[in-house]
Amino acid sequence: MSRILVVDDDENLRHVVSDALRRDSHEVQTAADGREGLELFSGGPFDLVITDYAMPAMDGLEMVRDLRTRSSAPVLVLTVKSEEREKVRLLDAGADDYVVKPFGVSELLARVRALLRRGAAELPAGRRKIGELDIDLGTRTILRRGKEIHLTPIEFDLLKTFLSKPGHVWTHSQLIAAVWGGGAGVTNDTVRVQVGNLRRKIETDPNRPRHLITEPWVGYRFQMETSLR
Repeated sequence: MSRILVVDDDENLRHVVSDALRRDSHEVQTAADGREGLELFSGGPFDLVITDYAMPAMDGLEMVRDLRTRSSAPVLVLTVKSEEREKVRLLDAGADDYVVKPFGVSELLARVRALLRRGAAELPAGRRKIGELDIDLGTRTILRRGKEIHLTPIEFDLLKTFLSKPGHVWTHSQLIAAVWGGGAGVTNDTVRVQVGNLRRKIETDPNRPRHLITEPWVGYRFQMETSLR
């Protein structure tokens, strides 16, 4: 059973979300705004936080920034803002994922399960099986159907970054910081080219990727069908 904090000023939505989570066997606490949410979070621990974007007293963006100074717990944001600029702001502030309102309960629960699996799936070194791929992060060896795939150092660092947070949406700026160290001269186009190169090497059908998924105008996420060894 996971412990989840739900923060939303809409009482009806709080009830719908928390009820769905409890039916999915999670323990839930709720708060009506960001400040109350942070107070409850301080008394944690919580395995996941779900927060609305627009709230009185303290909005979701400010709450996410504060949470990231004290915890690495996954954060899912509920928002009516569908513009890519707002999504990027949320992700750059430290949110792990977002759901645009209106949303279905099944979609919400799927996102929750993916974020909760992320912590268990993270593995900084060692071997893992992902679909047709056998990856050994320690030896930097990658096999597909038993045949070795040769990645450039940048391609490998990209893959390792994606694997560090399965299901997490990475913005272009986050990838530039993580892989290139925020290097001068590295642009969004640089990221797109390198991700395309990586996709062609690891995907069975790069035109229909199963793992390295594009989030239009925002960035990328890595979907894992994995078994750990």
